[in-house]
Amino acid sequence: MKTKYMIVGLLAAGSLTMGQKVKSPKEAEAVKAVLGAQTPDQRIAAVDDLIAKFKDTEFKAAALEMAGEAYGQKRDSPNAIVYGNRALEADPKNFQAMLLVSGQLAQITKEFDLDKDEKLKKSSKLANDAITSINAAAKPNPQLTDEQWTDIKKDMVSQAHETLGVIAVLDKKWDTAITEFKGAIDDAAHPEPATMLRLTAAYNAAMKYDEAGAMADKLLANPSLPDNLKKIAQDEKLKAAKGKTPK
Repeated sequence: MKTKYMIVGLLAAGSLTMGQKVKSPKEAEAVKAVLGAQTPDQRIAAVDDLIAKFKDTEFKAAALEMAGEAYGQKRDSPNAIVYGNRALEADPKNFQAMLLVSGQLAQITKEFDLDKDEKLKKSSKLANDAITSINAAAKPNPQLTDEQWTDIKKDMVSQAHETLGVIAVLDKKWDTAITEFKGAIDDAAHPEPATMLRLTAAYNAAMKYDEAGAMADKLLANPSLPDNLKKIAQDEKLKAAKGKTPK
């Protein structure tokens, strides 16, 4: 998760160098307030202020996407989706907004939602569109090295594959979920422990207990694994061991 928000900041900070211009010192000040915000609430307020005062700002899509990410940090998925969709209205090619909306939609969708299929269809399309757009994207910030940009693209594509894995879990398509989570881990420059946990759970659901146990062990061998994730990994390891026990 930390990697995700680092990516958002790096790309946002460089977006003004890609043909986007501020039209006045006051607009520049408002943009700097967005980029300099230290908390999610400060960033949301700064974005709302920017958009209210400068409706035609060329920074609109990037700012709205950043506000959406801030709502995501606050675990406010409905508003994250609203701001992500507003960012896509301003710039349909904004792949960060695609990742935001697709990920949040997949997270909030429940098995028995009446609009489950509709939400997952949109989430899946946005995730796949994001992969295509990211792979074709030019480096947005000249201060990034080519190696850094390659790693950022890998991590963003990893986010998309994780979302596709979550969608597969909701549909109980365990083999597809395993493939997507493995892709998210193997292709990432900085694999996320939470993704590894999702893969472990998918292995258990698919009754692939050896693989589940091995992934849980890999997680538990990480000395910096947060306690909450450690507890889940321990539970999944126990589940794998029970699954292997003859009945």
